[in-house]
Amino acid sequence: MKKFSLLSLLILSVVSLSAFDDFCGISNTSFMDGENIRFKVYYSVIGIYVDAGDASFTVQKSSYNNKPVYHLTGIGTSNPKYDWIFKVRDKYESFIDTASLRPYRFQRDVYEGGYTIKENVSFDQQKHRAETKKGNYPVPPCVQDVLSAIYYARNIDFDKYKPGDKIPFNMFIDEQVYPLFIRYLGKEVIKTRFGRYRAIRFRPMLISGTIFSGGEKMNVWVSDDRNHIPLRIESPITVGSVKVDMKGYANLRYPLTARISGN
Repeated sequence: MKKFSLLSLLILSVVSLSAFDDFCGISNTSFMDGENIRFKVYYSVIGIYVDAGDASFTVQKSSYNNKPVYHLTGIGTSNPKYDWIFKVRDKYESFIDTASLRPYRFQRDVYEGGYTIKENVSFDQQKHRAETKKGNYPVPPCVQDVLSAIYYARNIDFDKYKPGDKIPFNMFIDEQVYPLFIRYLGKEVIKTRFGRYRAIRFRPMLISGTIFSGGEKMNVWVSDDRNHIPLRIESPITVGSVKVDMKGYANLRYPLTARISGN
C-alpha cells in the first residue's frame, strides 16, 4: 500500500483537469507571479472541529535550465500546540513551463508524525520520461505532478461539463503513473468560516493510502470565477474527518468575484 502524506492527498483533492485531448493545449489565464493563497486545516473526531494547522501555496517567476518557469511552493504545518500528538512539516515544490504549464522538476520534503519522504523528480516532456533516484520511467504526454496539476487545472473551462461528468488526468508520484479522475457535481453557494462564495463542486477519485480510503468520499469547492482557487475541502479520514478552508489570499490575477460576503 502506498503511503501518501496528508498534504499530498489534500493537493490531489483540489485537482480538476480536462479530458485527455485537451491536456496539452492550455495556457495560463488564471494565476500570476506573486500569488499567495492560505488555508486553515481543521480536524474532528466527534463532530467538533479543532485548529489542526495551516497550509499555503505560492507562485514565483524563475528560471530552470535557462527556461522561464513558475516556481510553485506548497507548505503544510501542524498547529505547534498539537505537535506532541502529530507533528507535520511538509514542503512541495514544482517548476513548470510558463507557456505549457508542464512540469520540469518536482520536489517534496515531508515529515508527518515520524513518517518522512524526500523525493526529486525530473521530467523530460519531449521524451515522455520521469527520472528519480530509483530509475527512469515512461510517462504519458503532458503528465503532471501533484503540485503542478493544481495550477494547470485552474485554467480548465468548467462550463464545458455537466453534473456527473468524469474528468480524467494522469499523475506521476512514487515512481508510478496514476490514472485518476474527478466527478464534476455542478455549481452552488457555499459558506465557510471565512466567507460566502459562489463555487464549483466536485469529488476526486482518491488513491487508497494510510490516511484516506480510496473512492469518491471527498468533496471539494473552488471559486466560480476566473481564478478557480480552492475554497473548501471536506473528507472522512481513517480516524475522524478533516476540513480545509481558504482563509486569505494576495496577488490574485483577477478580483475574487465569486465572493458574496465576509463571515
